[in-house]
Amino acid sequence: MNSELSELSELLGDLVSVTHRLTRLAAQATGDSTSPAAWRTLSVLTSSGPLRLGELAIANRVSQPTMTKIVANLNELEWIKRIADSSDARAWLIAIAPKGQSALNDWRYRLGLALEPLFSDLTVRQLGVLSEATDLIGDRIDVQEQAA
Repeated sequence: MNSELSELSELLGDLVSVTHRLTRLAAQATGDSTSPAAWRTLSVLTSSGPLRLGELAIANRVSQPTMTKIVANLNELEWIKRIADSSDARAWLIAIAPKGQSALNDWRYRLGLALEPLFSDLTVRQLGVLSEATDLIGDRIDVQEQAA
């Protein structure tokens, strides 16, 4: 069983590494100059909903001052909005704005287009495997995020 766990750990480590490489390749191919931290922030807000600045910083794995700068830039683009926190009158929640959701959707679409030539020769079976793997990983992540 330990060898199975180490094989699984190795496979998952490889998966994370290859997806990071894939993300970098796609981002370079789009020519987009927007900070990866901005896209990550919008993605977190899409999956988690409105968050306080500190929670958003933790979710993005950045310091609060760094998150403050990211949020200021996103606010300037009107990609996020501030919502009063009903549980604390002094606090604000950060939420993705319609312009931000549209920009994120467009960016994800452009990433897919940029990667399409790399995968255009996949067989129907390989596309099925890729689709199943994507669903499996997404479902596991959703369960983990909901538990957190």
